[in-house]
Amino acid sequence: MGFLAAFPRRWKPWQLILAVVALLAAGLVVFYPKPPRPPASITSVADLDAYLEKLTRFGTPQGLTLVVTKNGQTLYSKGFGMADRPRNIPASPETIYHWWSVTKIPTAIAILQLQEQGKLRLDDPVVKYLSFFKVEYPSVQSQVITIRHLLNHSSGLPDAGLPIITWVHHEDEPALNQTALLKRLLPRYSKLAFEPGAYTQYSNVGYMVLGAIIEEVSGQSYEAYVREHLLEPLRMKHTDFLYTKVMEPNEAAGGHPVYDYTTPLVPFLAASYVREVSGGHIWFKRIYNDQTPPTGLIGSAVDAARLASAYMNGGELDGERILSPESVALMSHESYMKGKGAEPAYYARQGLGWQVYQSRGGMTLRHEGGGLGFSTCMQLHPDEKLSFVLFTNDTKSECWRIMDLVASLKW
Repeated sequence: MGFLAAFPRRWKPWQLILAVVALLAAGLVVFYPKPPRPPASITSVADLDAYLEKLTRFGTPQGLTLVVTKNGQTLYSKGFGMADRPRNIPASPETIYHWWSVTKIPTAIAILQLQEQGKLRLDDPVVKYLSFFKVEYPSVQSQVITIRHLLNHSSGLPDAGLPIITWVHHEDEPALNQTALLKRLLPRYSKLAFEPGAYTQYSNVGYMVLGAIIEEVSGQSYEAYVREHLLEPLRMKHTDFLYTKVMEPNEAAGGHPVYDYTTPLVPFLAASYVREVSGGHIWFKRIYNDQTPPTGLIGSAVDAARLASAYMNGGELDGERILSPESVALMSHESYMKGKGAEPAYYARQGLGWQVYQSRGGMTLRHEGGGLGFSTCMQLHPDEKLSFVLFTNDTKSECWRIMDLVASLKW
């Protein structure tokens, strides 16, 4: 009775059960072996391979793919571990993963393309294109939210929060129209958390708004626009918002470790997406994201590396141009914002799409992604024309730790 008395009396039975299960899971996590930490330093690709082999043998992540390019040429492309361990499918360079929030980079590129086409300007008010965009500003003196504010997360729009975990659907359910979805959900997030332009605070909702703007000014669905203007020109044939026939043979299954403090949430938030539990891991069925502009792409690290190479080459790859050098420079070097306070928690500055750091003696552009079953990271070093793409099929992968190790090598 004394133990139960520690919980709030107004909790419902299911909340109490969940809390107890979470405590038990947390206790298991304390005693469960931790994934091997990256070594303090490595001096060769062989050292890197040895660590990635060790990491995937442990099983968090179960599988990963790493692609390194420099000056548009592939220096390294390799898979480690298992894309789908219960089905005995190894990870390879061609393995298909959910990109999750790395999708925000193609979305930002699409906006810059539309500016080049004269269909919008970054400093235009959002309401110019979306008449339904009604928000509650902090004061009558507030700046109106512009497209630039959305790109660098300085709009004041709150993030989606925990409900975003449930904004997914099964493959036999219809895809959602992005503008219609935003119209339905925006009232929940219409009260701004801070003055537009004051600082940066990550918001998936802001990138949903960008998707609706793309649909409005292009006359296409968001997905159709990205296919036509990014995926097709760059010959990213193994990337889409849906699993295509050519992608299926290399499909990774999303995973999540059983011994994790968040595992008790799975039966409440994602039970219908669980395919099986095997080898200390929960394995998920195929899922599709409801909100595609922030999180919807699915594809290979090799394809993502083609996008990174085009960006690093001033917006062009193999004779196909997706951005002007001026737009690449704008995304890379302008409109940086700091988070609230002296230093943000996770990154030094937020640019137009990219999170911006200083490392390796120069600027580093990075974007990470994470959601049900997958964790991802894309990192660029413009001064060296060097890019890294790391995709994994595990919710709990700490991609940034692996990426820091990868980037420590002299490529």
